[in-house]
Amino acid sequence: MNDNHTKIAHNLRLVRERIARAAEQAGRSPRDITLVAVTKYVGADEALALAALGCLDLGESRPQELWHKADDQRLAPVHWHLIGHLQRNKVARTVPLVKMIHSIDSERLLAAVDEAAALRSEPVRALLEINTSGETAKHGLTADAARQLVDVLSKYPNVIVQGLMTMAPLEGGVAAAAKSFAALRDLRDQLARSAPAGVHLTELSMGMTSDFEVAIQEGATIVRIGTALWEGVKTE
Repeated sequence: MNDNHTKIAHNLRLVRERIARAAEQAGRSPRDITLVAVTKYVGADEALALAALGCLDLGESRPQELWHKADDQRLAPVHWHLIGHLQRNKVARTVPLVKMIHSIDSERLLAAVDEAAALRSEPVRALLEINTSGETAKHGLTADAARQLVDVLSKYPNVIVQGLMTMAPLEGGVAAAAKSFAALRDLRDQLARSAPAGVHLTELSMGMTSDFEVAIQEGATIVRIGTALWEGVKTE
């Protein structure tokens, strides 16, 4: 094992310990929280090191980078998550490669994903991206728009929407993050009560390196962590 792999193994162990500690403090089981390791900062070799350690849920923000890594046959066992913005002209190439899309932010995008997923042997799982901070620079649905979209999910049978995703505000630190995450949890609970039959909104994708412990406190089931995994790792 080279120095990079040793460092990655060390960082992954620390992240998993932090997830476990945060879960236990919140009275939850660490098994109920999925770590999506964000690999946008690194190459295929580093991603492969994570996969070899049993971390198979990997996330990319840019579809083109996801395509590039998914083409590497060494990474065939990986479950890819598209966690960033998805343009409709990139849907057809992205959908066959992913386990989950975290960033459905319009009915037009949902319809395009549904059309592409119809060509797969199974539906694609997805989350609705919610702009809980109200920041204009962020993508994401408002709460009202999310309610309207949930009402029509039955029109798109090839997409299984399983919950919501958000990003914390850029300003305000942990307190602002906690408020944003609590708002997402409350919206998910509201939507789950009124969702059409067969729609089960159980997932909350929220929390990154700087705030995933508070996200777990507020109910995150998926945390998207990159920086903490790559600290001290040398990349080209």
